[in-house]
Amino acid sequence: MFLLNNFIIQILPLLPKSLIRIIAGRYIAGTSIQSAIKAVSKLNNEGQSATLDILGEHTTDIKKAKEITDNYIKILNEIKKNNLDCNISVKPSHLGTDINTETALNNFRTISTHIEDNFLRIDMESSNLTDTTLGILRELKDIKENSIGTVIQAYLNRSKNDISNMKQNSNIRLCKGIYNENSKIAIKDNQEINNNFIKLLKYSFKKNIYVGIATHDKTLINEIIKIINELNISKEQFEFQYLYGVPMKDIIEVYKKHGYKIRAYVPFGIDWYDYSIRRIKENPKIATYVIKNLFRK
Repeated sequence: MFLLNNFIIQILPLLPKSLIRIIAGRYIAGTSIQSAIKAVSKLNNEGQSATLDILGEHTTDIKKAKEITDNYIKILNEIKKNNLDCNISVKPSHLGTDINTETALNNFRTISTHIEDNFLRIDMESSNLTDTTLGILRELKDIKENSIGTVIQAYLNRSKNDISNMKQNSNIRLCKGIYNENSKIAIKDNQEINNNFIKLLKYSFKKNIYVGIATHDKTLINEIIKIINELNISKEQFEFQYLYGVPMKDIIEVYKKHGYKIRAYVPFGIDWYDYSIRRIKENPKIATYVIKNLFRK
């Protein structure tokens, strides 16, 4: 299966976009704001929360960055209009860090003025943008302290120090991390990443930080649930998150059984193709799902 997965990964860029779209459909909530809102409404009806992310990154045009900013404001308005349990997740490079940090920061400031009683998650990208992202977080928290949060990646050696610099009652999404980073700054062994994930989770709980626990690793999830029970962590201090479309039905049932809050990370947008190819390359296991979809279609 390993060789087959890698073969599929190699030929993906050669397949017609129409076929990739069929395959990727389960992982992306369409290309429009309305299709994304519809997906969120369905999740809400199933007892799940959501966060919406417009696909795309590394914007180099100021007008384009402004357009993306305006679209996030439209999303916030649609969430409020439809009374949905949903927030937003935004990548700094999507709002213009490749132009300059001030452009991205100003666009984030514009979005933050429309947050009201909602929440803005500043997504974390590669380590090249970690300091920039945390700097934007500090600036925005002066405006909306309890309505802004970011992401901590367990595979980075610096992550505990980054959490230590956060105030109590901060809000983070804790994930493993998907970027291919240098071994001098990142943990490469999966078990060591898992161990660090647990250490960071316990440390965050100790600091009274709200944690969006974002992983699809079922072994890690089972260990986390044991820790939550052993430490008697309040359900008000965490939620479990997963990527829209990833097969998690059995785990979601476990979450519901325990009464845990569940949030789906829902990407959508016209940049679905590059995202789909990247996701499959980052996670070769997805190639198995590709094969199944090819035969179904």
